[in-house]
Amino acid sequence: MSISLADVQRAGFPMGGEPVVALDLVDTEMLMTDPPQDLIADRAAAQAWWGLQSGRLPGGPAPSLAATRTLRTALRDLFDAHLTDRLPPAGALDEVNAAAAAVPTSLRLHLADGGYREDVHWHTDRGGNAALAATARGAIELLADPARLARLRRCANAACSMLFLAETTRRQWCTPNICGNRARVARHYERTHKRS
Repeated sequence: MSISLADVQRAGFPMGGEPVVALDLVDTEMLMTDPPQDLIADRAAAQAWWGLQSGRLPGGPAPSLAATRTLRTALRDLFDAHLTDRLPPAGALDEVNAAAAAVPTSLRLHLADGGYREDVHWHTDRGGNAALAATARGAIELLADPARLARLRRCANAACSMLFLAETTRRQWCTPNICGNRARVARHYERTHKRS
């Protein structure tokens, strides 16, 4: 199941609906505002964000706020390291791997409409959080796939820290209705005021 940008924005988050939940998670922190703005600063906001993502994640309770922030920081460190062509900070890989390993998975085979269907079964019986594990796993799959990773971008707006996967080479803004619109307005202003 996917989630749309419109759904995320209606819930009060400016960015979301990326194909990888991990990108939506790192985009819950707006680093270029002064001061930086944490969109999941409290438990209620974090619960609301995980609720929006619930259709894309295995069932179970939402992760704690501390665990959510820890994973978000590690993911941001890994994505930023890739985008700036440097090594990630010590511990970032360990945090993501630990979150993914905390809930092992296995494939399950089911009969379905005259054929077979496979499902991933998340084993939470020994602790760990399935939503965090699935988010970490999605990040691992993205980071280990050079073709998909080549589509990872930071918004072209210098005042924006949002990340996204570009579906086309033309996409340069995190959202067309925020940063993209600001760029269009700025270009229009520059064109109309140069004539004066």
